[in-house]
Amino acid sequence: MVFSSLTFLFLFLPAFFILYFVLPRPLKNAALFVGGILFYAWGEPLYVLILCVSVLFDYLFGLMIHYNDKRPELRKLGLVLSVALNLSLLGLFKYGGFVAENINAIAERELFNIDLALPIGISFYTFQTMSYTIDLYRRRITVQKNPVSFAAFVTMFPQIVAGPIVRYEEIATELDSRKINLDAAYEGICRFVLGLGKKVLIANNIGLLWATVKIADFGEISTMTAWLGILAFTFQIYFDFSGYTDMAIGLGRMLGFSLPENFNYPYSARSVSEFWRRWHMTLGNWFKSYVYFPLGGSRNGRARTVLNLAVVWLATGVWHGASWNFILWGALFGVFVIAEKLFLNKALARLPAVVCNAYVMLVVVMMWTLFDLPTLWDSLGLLAVMFGVRGGGLLDDQAAYLVMNYWVMFALCAVGCTELPKSAVAALNKRAAPLVNYGAVVVIITIFVGCTAYLVSAGYNPFLYFNF
Repeated sequence: MVFSSLTFLFLFLPAFFILYFVLPRPLKNAALFVGGILFYAWGEPLYVLILCVSVLFDYLFGLMIHYNDKRPELRKLGLVLSVALNLSLLGLFKYGGFVAENINAIAERELFNIDLALPIGISFYTFQTMSYTIDLYRRRITVQKNPVSFAAFVTMFPQIVAGPIVRYEEIATELDSRKINLDAAYEGICRFVLGLGKKVLIANNIGLLWATVKIADFGEISTMTAWLGILAFTFQIYFDFSGYTDMAIGLGRMLGFSLPENFNYPYSARSVSEFWRRWHMTLGNWFKSYVYFPLGGSRNGRARTVLNLAVVWLATGVWHGASWNFILWGALFGVFVIAEKLFLNKALARLPAVVCNAYVMLVVVMMWTLFDLPTLWDSLGLLAVMFGVRGGGLLDDQAAYLVMNYWVMFALCAVGCTELPKSAVAALNKRAAPLVNYGAVVVIITIFVGCTAYLVSAGYNPFLYFNF
């Protein structure tokens, strides 16, 4: 799918935009819908039918909710059917095999087997369509009667496979009336290329280190090698996912849409709770709006708040993947968030910012071991090496070699995940705006050429969040 997606972008995107810009306004949503279906079908020729089923039925359930305004039982039925359909699709394809595997393990024999490939982006577009029917039921939005416009909202190709999760109310006005001009196109191109650079030039290169470490025998690598590996993944996943988000937002801007931001320098956070307000923000907002607040939020006492937070974080872990690693990952993050809510935030408020950030990064880095390794035992094995319980000592030749080869990349990542580059550009812009503008064009062209050369020659090019 990675090769397919990038092939689509580089080969078909110019032609699509030429067509999109010359078409009259009433046909632009149709072009967006067709383009989204072609983009998805390029990598998922069979499972595009699942996407179409989701679009069709949620559109119909939306109409059912709208046209039965004075019949609450039918409005509620439309909502229930929509949620049930989306959760059933998600449950069958994403969690069916996991459930079957665990039932078979408990029974100690194979009772049944579910082996279905995961449709790309299903976690994103099912949440997106559910938000539409839920908000319609709550009367927060008005119904979209045009099936093509609704389909364009769901299948918008910049964000369909890996987010951000776009709620209908965020782009409802732009679906019917949006501004498409050269200034917006230029902004979109810059954002897209910067995102492409983050993903291709930074995430891919630092990810090579992690790819080497995670297949090693953890009983033989040194503590330094283990830390270098997991720190490499820490940077890889940030630049990979935030880079994809920048690409999606940039393409959306070129199409006339203002897609929501998804990252706000999360590695600068001073608490775990703040980290999650800055990381994958559209997912956090989704759970807050459709799970945490409906459960009561923090309005019904401390015990109920703890329970609500526990449910949200268990759901967050499950959303990310069908494995005990992800369930434990979500549960442990929930423990830290709950602890901060109850008492830890008061202690953090008295500590220097650098100490708070160190605490957050230690927690986050440890949690990433659960995120990308295949089993809990693998994660525990790497953690044991990281803290000197096992492994090949504190330092070895491999660690020295990795430092020699990757120290520049680590420095670039460490600076690039903070606001320093943005602040530096803003400061320069105040003193020499024309020079900065011309320089920006040169930088954008250089990044694009570099990315193109890398994609032509390199074989390592994963998109991490396509797995979800």
